[in-house]
Amino acid sequence: MKLRSTESFWPLKHAMENSYPSIASNIETEILIIGGGITGALIAYKLINEGKKVVLVDRRDISNGSTAASTALLQYEIDVSLHDLIKIRGSKCAVDSYKNGKKAIFDLRKIVDDIKSDCQFEFKKSIYFCSLKKDVLFLKNEYATRKKHGFDVKWLEKWDLEKFGLNALAAIESATAAVMDPYRLAQDLFVYCQKSGMQIFDRTNIISTKKLNEKLIAHTENKYTISADHIIHCSGYESTETLTEKIVDLKSTYVITSESIPELSNDFKKAIFWDTSKPYVYFRTTQDNRIIMGGGDEDFRDPQKRDRLLPKKERFLLTRFQKKFPKINFKTDYSWAGTFGETQDGLPYFGKPDPDRNEHYVLGFGGNGITFSVMAMNSILDSINNKENPDLDYYRFGR
Repeated sequence: MKLRSTESFWPLKHAMENSYPSIASNIETEILIIGGGITGALIAYKLINEGKKVVLVDRRDISNGSTAASTALLQYEIDVSLHDLIKIRGSKCAVDSYKNGKKAIFDLRKIVDDIKSDCQFEFKKSIYFCSLKKDVLFLKNEYATRKKHGFDVKWLEKWDLEKFGLNALAAIESATAAVMDPYRLAQDLFVYCQKSGMQIFDRTNIISTKKLNEKLIAHTENKYTISADHIIHCSGYESTETLTEKIVDLKSTYVITSESIPELSNDFKKAIFWDTSKPYVYFRTTQDNRIIMGGGDEDFRDPQKRDRLLPKKERFLLTRFQKKFPKINFKTDYSWAGTFGETQDGLPYFGKPDPDRNEHYVLGFGGNGITFSVMAMNSILDSINNKENPDLDYYRFGR
């Protein structure tokens, strides 16, 4: 599957300074990770630090799938509101998921500091706003639910939003959010893991996995094999190719990035913004004063149709931006399309679909893929060791 169109911002910025070989012989390892994006990088970091022998492969260049298309808004808020998620999954699962997402942001900052990554991680406020009167009650219900469960939030009226230059009716301001360069962090994690003994192979396509006695044998397109005690799939939306259970609806999404705008206000730069529309649009800044805006989601059909819509979606997003921030002169410098997925409850999938087969999945679908992947670091060892873990129950297959 082609996960994105070709002109995304992050790889161009870094000019792909790291490269890895394709596989050229049969290999044996303790753990094989399939997927060389930010999810695979985080899981590899966890396992390498636990002393595991790990091999990681990706079918394309490392971090050039969905990670290269990510806009990297790091929020504890998921695509399903807290008060709606409580109705779907119950209070404990819903509240724990929101709290785990908040913790994941701080855990990620610690990882960034530990490996000294120059991924431009910055804490921000999150502004969740509405522009239609019919959505104000929804937003008030969400605000009350979050306050009840101890989240640090403030209610903002229309006049409070003027300091951001935002034309909207009301908003919830959350104290904890962040942004970063996801491509840079993934690349830095892979350098760290390789130096710590992990083997990395790009342009290595796994076409099948088979169980042989107590081992799993992964067969590559160029007819080599990788024998492992455990396989961990971190291939995101491409995992739909290997799963029998339908767990996600694939969507096409679109992103525009502005030229640098030095006159952006400090208030605007200290926040990320997203709205209550369905599908929602969202906005963030970069350290060089660009604005990244995404949205315009549609059901995914094929990459060609997705990419043909890009010029139309550029105009749509720019028009939406101008309505929300009429005083900011947004000039589009980059644009791209990507593929993401939505689960019914907005939550990820962790663990083993088949309890008798040591194939594990870490699938952080939706707008929180990075924070979900950090959450998965806390349960992956329990999945490998067949131990109970609340996250493996909350985010299990067949739920």
